[in-house]
Amino acid sequence: MNTEEKGFDIREYYLKEFSYFDGECDITFNIVDINFERKTISVAVTNRGKISVIEYDLIQDSNGDFFFNYGVETSKIEVNDFETITD
Repeated sequence: MNTEEKGFDIREYYLKEFSYFDGECDITFNIVDINFERKTISVAVTNRGKISVIEYDLIQDSNGDFFFNYGVETSKIEVNDFETITD
């Protein structure tokens, strides 16, 4: 069964954005790729003017929602919190 049969369409996630405040500054995440079968997510991370593309493990919680852990403190970043930016 592929991801579209399960109701997941990666096109709806592509380049969605999420901003996270780490206590010092905002860090911006943009989804570059999401693979529900391999359970990975690749995001472009803009942190203090530096852009990196990083792949994280995609984790599913007991409610069926997906997230990944970011940073030393392993902050939980929910995929559902990402938004489409229209500016």
